[in-house]
Amino acid sequence: MRRLLLAFALLAGGASAADAPAALPSLKIDASRVTVAGLSSGAYMATQAQVAYPDVFHGAALVAGGPYGCARGKLDVALGSCMKGTPVPDVAALAAQAQSRAAKGEIGPLSRLASAKIYALHGAQDALVAPAVGHASAGFYDALKKADPSLAGMSVIDDGDRAFAHNLPIAAKGDDCGKSVSPFLGHCGFDAAGEIFAKLYGKPSRDASTARGEVRAFDQDAYRKDGKDAFLASTGYVYLPPDCLAGKPCGVMVALHGCKQNADLVGKAFVEDAGLNRWADVYDVAVLYPQTRAVFAPLNPQACWDWWGYSGENYDTRAGVQLRWLVDALRGLGLPAVK
Repeated sequence: MRRLLLAFALLAGGASAADAPAALPSLKIDASRVTVAGLSSGAYMATQAQVAYPDVFHGAALVAGGPYGCARGKLDVALGSCMKGTPVPDVAALAAQAQSRAAKGEIGPLSRLASAKIYALHGAQDALVAPAVGHASAGFYDALKKADPSLAGMSVIDDGDRAFAHNLPIAAKGDDCGKSVSPFLGHCGFDAAGEIFAKLYGKPSRDASTARGEVRAFDQDAYRKDGKDAFLASTGYVYLPPDCLAGKPCGVMVALHGCKQNADLVGKAFVEDAGLNRWADVYDVAVLYPQTRAVFAPLNPQACWDWWGYSGENYDTRAGVQLRWLVDALRGLGLPAVK
């Protein structure tokens, strides 16, 4: 019977069991060293993840994104104020809204951000997400600190004066730093990956060299909460540093690609060439690379992360299907259970 099923799968164009992505490996996760980073729609998703689950994500790197709650569930607001900066997002109002949501239990307790580290990186030449919006991504956290003195210890760094366009800068130099072209990795001579790790985890103990760990595919469908579609691809990726594979305590960074930057469109360019993996070896941090998929119902043809509500009205709360998926995937990787 088993041979018959395998033969049917092969005739239908399916992969064999040996080729199918496996579950995530169970690591010895240090829960105090879990962070999230993202580019563009991934940056919006990163701030949603941290604000919804401040008890999970202790640091966030936001590259070319805007503030939490900006779109208010409206695509026209997302395309206007939250990208063009006209008008500039009202960070004080957004902070007040987050406090209200926390009081209702829709997001996590904002008091858990007291020791969080926030790094907002955005290019001065970004023509897609206006510099004013990038500044607002950091300004949201500053507004939270202003409203609540108990958050005074939160570290917020706004790095917006560097000359690059709408991309993730990498250490190599080339002619696309001032452009926003696929795969959206700008050859700027600036190692954004190293800066992200330093801002979220502290100064490195040594320089990074070539990544020595493993990139593995995993079955994303296995982590659907209650079986609900999170509008993700069937396959995601994880980078495992040698020490993590050896069973030593390991941190985790969730790295969220931008629109039109998922594996279906750019292959493993973001997974392998963004520069995160070689620094992950230095810091003993596994890197989880979830992958979205393009859909037309609901409308998301560019495979963006949901930061305006295509997956449901609770998209940026603890009830959001993509945020719940992220937490379940981290549990699959070895993170202790989170309510």
